[in-house]
Amino acid sequence: MKLPFPLFIAFRYLKSKKKHKGISLNTYISIGGVFVGVMALLVVLAVMSGFHEDLQRKILGANAHVVVLGSMGPIGNYEPLLQKLKTEKNVASASPMILGQIMVSSGKRAHGVFIRGIDLKSEKNTTEILKHIKIGNLDEINSNPKIPWIILGRELSAMLGVMPGDSINVLSPSAEIGPLGMLPKVRQFRVAAVFEVGMFEYDANLVLADLGVMQEFFGMGHSITGVELRLNDIYKASEVRELINKKYSVELYAKDWMQMNKNLFSALKLEKFAMFVILILIVLVASFNIVSTLMMNVIEKEKEIAILKTMGATNTSIMLVFMFQGLIIGIVGTVMGLAGGYGLSHILNNYELIKLPADVYYLSKLPVKVKLFDFVIVSVSAVLISFLSTIYPSYQAARLNPVEPLRYE
Repeated sequence: MKLPFPLFIAFRYLKSKKKHKGISLNTYISIGGVFVGVMALLVVLAVMSGFHEDLQRKILGANAHVVVLGSMGPIGNYEPLLQKLKTEKNVASASPMILGQIMVSSGKRAHGVFIRGIDLKSEKNTTEILKHIKIGNLDEINSNPKIPWIILGRELSAMLGVMPGDSINVLSPSAEIGPLGMLPKVRQFRVAAVFEVGMFEYDANLVLADLGVMQEFFGMGHSITGVELRLNDIYKASEVRELINKKYSVELYAKDWMQMNKNLFSALKLEKFAMFVILILIVLVASFNIVSTLMMNVIEKEKEIAILKTMGATNTSIMLVFMFQGLIIGIVGTVMGLAGGYGLSHILNNYELIKLPADVYYLSKLPVKVKLFDFVIVSVSAVLISFLSTIYPSYQAARLNPVEPLRYE
């Protein structure tokens, strides 16, 4: 296939004369600079995306997609409301819950936590937390009906020094009147299982218990704190929240998982953008190499440019020659960087080359998530920077006066 004239000359100019080996070396250095910049950028973005996805998975592993609460306090006669919410658009399932603060103790150890009263059957269809049971068996959860069951997080279990089968005391901050005055409400529970979501906030500060027992313990009668909703699409959470807030504005208000963790996800998003800006500077540095390589090439090829002009080449075609030359360097470096970035991300994702202390990060290896959007943005940015770096050298080549180089020939 016959190449267009400017592109054919650009390929020829990538190879320098023997007496100017340095120019060819600069071409390889320029390609290497773009390659390293694109590869580093892709790997960092993949790691940041991995952290974002891992954090999202852990948050949704312990929480519902949308939580509906009562505007005036506890929700009474909740069964009709529960059935009505299940029929709303994008809602897959719903589960009643009670949320309160208590203190759990075992021996001389005590810790303040949040307790969530749940209905086991509906909770399994609404949240993922019961799928994170690491120790114990839910099938035997009602083996001792005299002592109500409780499920602890792994960190809390270690703090209290208890395991499934052991008993712990639950103290409510709301006191009740006794013969000697106000007394704290205390009840004994049996540890039925231990879960591990992977986030310290949940594993150390959340416990689960039976909904009916919690209603009795907190003196709520047949009322609940709110309703947990599971959606068909987690990214429709804001739409469902707005719908409920508009439709039930007098009696209810809703919160979605993105709203409740807005600060955390916003910080991660900002950090990812900052890393993109910082690492794109590597590609910018490589673009200066492209500029210097093209400028040296223009100086070396002055006579050839003059000859081309005397043969009828226009300024535009001369500009295109050097623009194509710079673009070839940028595209080759970008393609190599894409391949290197994908390969390194694949290796980091499948092999524990970089180990993390699990007790600090709850991760044994770097979480890596390769996204097509990141590849497209990095590719376009690298090629665009490479193209912009060709404009000045190409303009200098185009405005070259053919008389000067050929005067003494």
